[in-house]
Amino acid sequence: MSDTTFDRPALEQLITKRFFYAPSFQIYGGVAGFYDYGPTGCALMNNIINVWRNHFVLEEEMLELDTTIMTTEEVLKTSGHVDKFADWMCKDLKNGEIFRADHIVEAVLEARLQGDAQARAAKTGETVKNPVEDKDAKKKKKKKGTVVAVELDDAVRKEYETTLAQIDNFSGEELGAIMKKFDIRSPESGNELSAPQEFNLMFDSMIGPTGQLKGYLRPETAQGQFLNFKRLLEFNNDKMPFASAQVGRSFRNEISPRSGLLRVREFTMAEIEHFVDPENKQHPHFADVKDVTISLLSKDVQLSGNTHLVEMTIGDAVEKGVIDNQTLGYFIGRIYLFLLKIGIKRDRLRFRQHMDNEMAHYATDCWDAEIKSSYGWIECVGCADRSAYDLTVHSRRTKEKLVVREQLETPRVIEKWQVEINKKTFGPKFKKSAKAVEEALLSYTDECYEKLQNALETEGKASVEADGQTFEVEKNDVSVSRGTVTEHVREYTPNVIEPSFGIGRILYSLLEHSWWVREGDESRNVLSFPTIVAPFKCCLLPLSGNEAFLPFVRQYSRQLRKNGISTRTDDSKTSIGRRYARNDELGIPYAITIDFQTVEDGTVTLRERDSMKQIRDSFENILKILKESSDE
Repeated sequence: MSDTTFDRPALEQLITKRFFYAPSFQIYGGVAGFYDYGPTGCALMNNIINVWRNHFVLEEEMLELDTTIMTTEEVLKTSGHVDKFADWMCKDLKNGEIFRADHIVEAVLEARLQGDAQARAAKTGETVKNPVEDKDAKKKKKKKGTVVAVELDDAVRKEYETTLAQIDNFSGEELGAIMKKFDIRSPESGNELSAPQEFNLMFDSMIGPTGQLKGYLRPETAQGQFLNFKRLLEFNNDKMPFASAQVGRSFRNEISPRSGLLRVREFTMAEIEHFVDPENKQHPHFADVKDVTISLLSKDVQLSGNTHLVEMTIGDAVEKGVIDNQTLGYFIGRIYLFLLKIGIKRDRLRFRQHMDNEMAHYATDCWDAEIKSSYGWIECVGCADRSAYDLTVHSRRTKEKLVVREQLETPRVIEKWQVEINKKTFGPKFKKSAKAVEEALLSYTDECYEKLQNALETEGKASVEADGQTFEVEKNDVSVSRGTVTEHVREYTPNVIEPSFGIGRILYSLLEHSWWVREGDESRNVLSFPTIVAPFKCCLLPLSGNEAFLPFVRQYSRQLRKNGISTRTDDSKTSIGRRYARNDELGIPYAITIDFQTVEDGTVTLRERDSMKQIRDSFENILKILKESSDE
C-alpha cells in the first residue's frame, strides 16, 4: 500500500516552484506522460547518470555505446516486441475512459482494504488517515480508489491481500476474472469496465519518404547493444566475459500515464548487457558483494500470498539458490550499493523476484530493485538473466553467427544435438523454402532441439518458423538425436545478465527520500541530496547588493568552477535568511556568504544545509573543504 502520511502535494508544489520538472506543452494544455526537466532537474539527472557511469562503466570497465533511437520493425519483430510488448487495458463501458487493468484492480482493492482498516479502527476509537482526504482533495477531479469505511469479512480481506501480493503474476484473462469476482468498476464513475485487452506499447513510425519501411521508437536501449555484439567482442580482443552499457531515451505508449515521472511515455534508461559464458556464471569480484545484506521478496513468498521481506546476504542467497547465479547476485549487490550512494534510503529499498507468469519466457531469473515512495513500492531497476535469447533470435533471423569461439587447450568429448536432413523428401516438400527451413533447424538452441525431438517422437510432426512462416516437418523429413563429438574449438552463444535502470523513477524516489521540513516551520522545505548528486554543490550569497562585494563574487565563483564545484550565485535583494531557505529547497549542500569582513580580510562564512552550522575561515580553506566533500 502507498504511504498515507506523506504530504505529496507539498513536495509536488516544491518540484514545480523550483522547476525540477514540469508537464510538457503546458501552455497548450499539456499531453499526459511527457515532462520537461528544468535547470535543477537536468543537473540532478546528469549527476545521477555521472555517478552511474563511474560506478558501473568506469569501475567495471564496460564498453559504452550510443545506438539509434529509431528502430526498424524487422529488429523488433525478431526480438518479440512487435508481438508481445503489451499491457492489459480495460475501458469504462459508458464514458470510454481507459485504465490499465492491473492498476485498476490494485487501486480498488487497496482502497477497500483502507476502508476496512478505518471501519475496524472506528470500533476502538482510533483513527486511520484517509489518503484521499489531503488538503488539496477538493481541487482534485479524480480519485483513484475512493475509500469508504466498510468492514470486510476476514476471508475477503485475506483474499484481497493475497491478490495484491500476486498482482504482477496475472494474465489478462485472470485479471478479467478477478474484476468480475470482486465487482471492480471505474473508481470515478462507478461504471462497469470491459474485459482486459492487449495494447502494444510501442510508438510506430515510417522511415523515409515512401512510407514502405516501418519503424518504431525504441522501447529499450538493449537491442542496439545485441546487434553490435560481434563488434564489441572484437573490440574486447575476443575476451569473455565483458559488458556493454548505454544511457539514452526510450519510449512506451502507456495506456494511462499517471503518478508523475513513475509512468511516462518518454524516459531515460541506463542499461547494461553483461555477456557471460553459460557454463560459467561465476564472477571474479563476487567476494566484493557477498557479505552485503539486502531485503529480498522471493517469488515463493509472493505466491503464498505474503509480502514479508527476508534479510539475507547476497552470498547466502546465491548459495541457497534464491538468486540463480553469482553474476546475477554480483549485479544485484552493485545496484544496491549504487542506490545507497545516491541517497536512496536502505529501509525503503527491496529486491522483488519475478513470479513465473510475469517473467519473460526466455529469462532464467529476474529481480526488481523496488523503492518505497508515497505511491507504494515502485520498480526502478530490473536485473534479469536473459539467457541466450536475444543473440540467438537475431542470429537465426540474419544468419549472422553471434557466437564466441574458444580454442581448447585439450580437445574434449561432449554430447551434442545432431540433426540429419532427409534430402529426398525435404527438397520436394518445401521447394523454394527448403533452404530457409533447414537453416532454421540448424540454428536451434538445445532447448528447441529437445522440444523438436519430443514432438517428432510423440506426434510424428513438429512446427518450424522460417521466413515469417510456419512449416510442418515430419519424422521422415528430419531426425534429431544426442550424440558425442570431439571439440577442438568450443563455440557458444553467450548468456546475458541485464541490469536496466529507469532514471526518472530513481530521480523521483530520491526527491521523496531527500525531502523534509524544518521542525516548527512548515514553509522551510529542505532537500537533503548527497553532495555527489546535488544539482549545485555550493551557492554564493553576497550579504547585499553593495558594489564592494562584486569582485569577490566574480573571483570566488570562477575559482569554485575551475575546481569542478558547480555553483549558483544568489544576489537577489531578499534577506540572507530567505536566500538560505531558497537554496535549501534546491538541495544545495553548502552556502558561502560574502560580507564586509570578507572585504577586509578575505574570510567567508560557510553554512552547511542540514545542520545549518556555520564556520568562518579563509576562502582557500573553505575551498579545500568543498573539494573534499565533492569527492566523497
